[in-house]
Amino acid sequence: MSLMQNLVPSLARSPARRDSGRSQPAGIKPLYEARETDEAWGLQVYLPGVAREGLDISAEEGLITIRGRRDWKAPAGWTLLYRESADAPYELVLQHDNTIDVEKIHAELKDGVLRISLPKAEAVKPRRIAVS
Repeated sequence: MSLMQNLVPSLARSPARRDSGRSQPAGIKPLYEARETDEAWGLQVYLPGVAREGLDISAEEGLITIRGRRDWKAPAGWTLLYRESADAPYELVLQHDNTIDVEKIHAELKDGVLRISLPKAEAVKPRRIAVS
């Protein structure tokens, strides 16, 4: 089964939402790449301007949710004329078919690129069968 059949984006660009009475800004879906090996899925998510403290990753009920906030502030005395990227937070929700071992997920953020290893559960890994 290909990765795109297993990891499916379930949120492209979310409108403003209400959680517990508060309005939240729309989230921007970040660019991402997904790859498959026999052992794991590899996910690379591009989150420019996001630091480790502004990153939240969760895995529950067949969903992997990645949220990132940028904390850039214009230096004192600067007049902002143009800004290439919006201040909205990043949000990516990927749906999977529970073939991932969530206890062994590993994530690393470096220079705005998040790399996540999503190991496959033992039950779905390919096996060699000896013929007698």
